[in-house]
Amino acid sequence: MHPAFSVVFFTTATGAGYGLLALLGLLGGLGYIPADFWLGFVGMGLALGLIAAGLLSSTGHLGRPERAWRAFSQWRSSWLSREGVASVATFVPACMFGIGWVLLGRNGGWVAIAGLLAAAGAVTTVCTTGMIYASLKPIAQWHSRYTLPAYLIFAAMTGSVLANALLQGFKLGSMAVLIAALLATLAGWAWKLATWRYNDRLDIPTTANTATGLAGGTVRSIEWPHTEENYLLKEMGFRIARKHSAKLRRIAQGLAFIAPAALLAAAFVLPWPFVAIASALAAMSQLAGMLVERWLFFAEAKHTVTLYYGRE
Repeated sequence: MHPAFSVVFFTTATGAGYGLLALLGLLGGLGYIPADFWLGFVGMGLALGLIAAGLLSSTGHLGRPERAWRAFSQWRSSWLSREGVASVATFVPACMFGIGWVLLGRNGGWVAIAGLLAAAGAVTTVCTTGMIYASLKPIAQWHSRYTLPAYLIFAAMTGSVLANALLQGFKLGSMAVLIAALLATLAGWAWKLATWRYNDRLDIPTTANTATGLAGGTVRSIEWPHTEENYLLKEMGFRIARKHSAKLRRIAQGLAFIAPAALLAAAFVLPWPFVAIASALAAMSQLAGMLVERWLFFAEAKHTVTLYYGRE
């Protein structure tokens, strides 16, 4: 039993991709980042590549991937469907922005409008992704005020760190982007610590008695409702030892927050090309750390349905 890697990779890759896309659309369209072909080609390629890879990996989580298109029809009631619609819709202004900024070398005008629309679409898509989990009442660790802001903060954090690495690599380093990347990393670390503190103190009143509506004694499960495991037990009933959870939390903090913050802080005083190397290492470390953090996000969550399987 383990969280599906396809979903772990999906949330990590798309968060970073949409964060980078939003920054490129905003800063590139308004002229704060020059319309350089290779900068734009690598930057937009990286952003759209991460998004596409994440979206494609999510289909691996489906029992019948060929039916994935049907999810788009439920946008009135499903956050998953809204996410799909928003992700596809965002590609339209993103491609228009890419054509104007990268191929035509233009800023402002319709290119700026397309960039702003792409940035707005990226933020909207990240919000819908966060709401998929925040709206799930049976999972108390997700149904909290920390989930949706975490998705936005982590997207801004990974996106700004990637943008800084990109600019430093092309000798176009911006002090404002470097400062934003460092502050976003520290903000992400603080928010993650607050989330863990909240979840560790979480008092879940639901028991087998309240779940079944039975009283007059302690309800216990004498056998499972079925003979084989289902996806809820595999992905939302994962049991991780407290010592392993603590170790993985330290690894996530070190890779996703501490090491990138230290490398970004060093970038303030390093000459080129060392500043570019430090920025690239910060981005790679952070993405690796976010994979661990996202795995914990799923592994430490408990679905209420596990009460029917004799678990507390």
